Amino acid sequence: MVPMTIETDTSPRDEFDADELRTSFALAMSAMYKKEVPLYGNLTQIVRAVNEETLANASDCRNSVLKNGDVASERLEPERHGAIRLGTAHELFTVRRVFEIIGMYPVGYFDLSHAGLPMHATCFRPTTTTALRKNPFRIFTTLLRPELMEDDEARGGATNLLGQRSIFSEDLLRLLDLAERQGGQLKVDQGDLFVQEVMKTFDWKPIAATSKELYQTLKGQHPILADIACFRSAHINHLTPRTLNIAAAQERMKAEGMAVKERIEGPPPRDCPILLRQTSFLALEERIQFPTAHGELNTTGSHKARFGEIEERGAAVTLAGRELYDKLLDKAMRKISGHPSFKPDEQDQIVTRTFAQYPDSWDELRRHDLVYFHYRCCPRAKPFQTQKRSTREELLALDVMEAVPIMYEEFLPMSAAGIFQSNLGNPNSVAAKIRTALSDKTGYEHALRRPILDMNGLYAEAQAASLRACALELGLPEKDFVEQGRDSHI
Repeated sequence: MVPMTIETDTSPRDEFDADELRTSFALAMSAMYKKEVPLYGNLTQIVRAVNEETLANASDCRNSVLKNGDVASERLEPERHGAIRLGTAHELFTVRRVFEIIGMYPVGYFDLSHAGLPMHATCFRPTTTTALRKNPFRIFTTLLRPELMEDDEARGGATNLLGQRSIFSEDLLRLLDLAERQGGQLKVDQGDLFVQEVMKTFDWKPIAATSKELYQTLKGQHPILADIACFRSAHINHLTPRTLNIAAAQERMKAEGMAVKERIEGPPPRDCPILLRQTSFLALEERIQFPTAHGELNTTGSHKARFGEIEERGAAVTLAGRELYDKLLDKAMRKISGHPSFKPDEQDQIVTRTFAQYPDSWDELRRHDLVYFHYRCCPRAKPFQTQKRSTREELLALDVMEAVPIMYEEFLPMSAAGIFQSNLGNPNSVAAKIRTALSDKTGYEHALRRPILDMNGLYAEAQAASLRACALELGLPEKDFVEQGRDSHI
């Protein structure tokens, strides 16, 4: 499997470390998106101000946890996630090669078809604790599933367009080959050029690759279909800074006149946040040009796909925690769907009341095995003479050990779909044109040409590794300590 257990840097001094290259990549993408979408620059300023205020005033349970070393301000400031939409297996395979050079690997499979989107996805991200602390940049990477489109003409038109396009420069492909011959690394001058060439894959090119008529046909079937198939790059459609108080950030966005999504997606506000919450300013109407039959560019129109998103991340939940989350979310959504006239604040109240059944203290979440934790010995642990049969709970109660929630690094399909749909105009008019389908993780992995990593396996191993380190430091039997049972699930 991949780099999960590799924490040391053995690269020569004249070569780019993957973490350094990822940081260069993230900074370049942020600068590019700020230039292309100036409102993104305003958004980052709002988030920075809210985060500074939140950290300065942190005193409650939630914010005291946010100030721990795993989510310290040095990680918070550069933290971003981006999203790209790809059209073919070849594009996904090549993007996977690009991301591996900068230390990002596919984690988790996300099926978006159930939300009326003809796509499935993974999250490319760092996988080690060290790499995440250095720069946790993530890219939510969706792949079009044209087989889900009901209309044969639209499906065929999109497939033909995607088969003709090339979103990767020759220089980038040569650098990929070179890096792979060099053991997955690039020298410093090669790394700088690599970042420049990758930006060409993800920048915005406001010239359609097809006629206005075919663009309108594809858009009529599904806006996502037009956005992916009708342009010559896999343009990034949003770049997301992380906030510590999404409600405050959203109110600040409204105060500055941004057209903001009505509801925050994800779990309701909690003392002990889980998973993630997301909102955005709505997609911009951008001028584009279409080629005429004579190859000229005098036919103009507009396209709407790129928006500004922010997120508030919480703790990673276990399988039991996710099962409870999905159960309560489904219950809340059934109540909301029964009252379509409910306003956004009334919908939020239903979600909040429903999620009152989800424990909201770190001790309770830990005892019920609902959240993954990183365990570490407190300063007083060294002189403490532990008993060979000491339990985790005993050591936590004595402040010999502490448990810090592990941050959720992935995405929520329904939340992502909610953000996408709010930027599509009328999602209800297009959802019916998508075929009902089963998830196709195998197909996605076939396009990647490698397995997708299991997110729960990564979190569980990180928790177990922290327990092994504590057992070693305290002189306790490792196996018994790591495998101690907990209370039954809710």
